[in-house]
Amino acid sequence: MGHITRVRNDRRGRGPRGVLLPDLPRHKSRSEQFDAAVLDAYEPIVDRFEEQLASLDIAVDVVPRMRLDVGYKQWPDDVVADGQVPLGRLVPAGVDSKGRPTRPRIIVFRRPVELRTHGAAALREQLHAILVRLVAVYLNVSPDIIDPQFTWES
Repeated sequence: MGHITRVRNDRRGRGPRGVLLPDLPRHKSRSEQFDAAVLDAYEPIVDRFEEQLASLDIAVDVVPRMRLDVGYKQWPDDVVADGQVPLGRLVPAGVDSKGRPTRPRIIVFRRPVELRTHGAAALREQLHAILVRLVAVYLNVSPDIIDPQFTWES
C-alpha cells in the first residue's frame, strides 16, 4: 500500500501554513540599517586607502561611553562631536584588560547621529563627514586628503 501525503490546514481551515513572501529580502532593523549605512559611507574611503587602513576596524556603539575631565573646553582630535555630544571616536591600538593587544578602531555612536539627521541623504552626509575626519586623524593627514571636497561645515 502507498503512502498518502496530506496538506495540513491550520485548525480554523484558513489554508496551509508557511512562508508568505519567500522571495522578498528580510526586513532590516533600524540598527542593521545604520550598520549598513556606516559601511556604505566607509567603502569609498577604504577603496582609496586600502593599504593604510588594513589594520583599522570600524564599529558602531549605541551611545558614547566616555569619561570626560571636569571642565573640559574642547574635544581632542580623535573625537568628532556636535557641541558636547560625541558622534564618533578613534580608539588607538592598545592593550585590553586581559593584556591582549587591540587593533585601532573607529566607533560611530548610533543614537546621537540618528537624532541629528533626518532622512537617508542627511545620514549619509553625516556619516561621511565623521569617517573622513577620524580617518584623517588616524592617518595623520588633513581631511581634504581623504576627501578633496571635504569642508568643515559638512
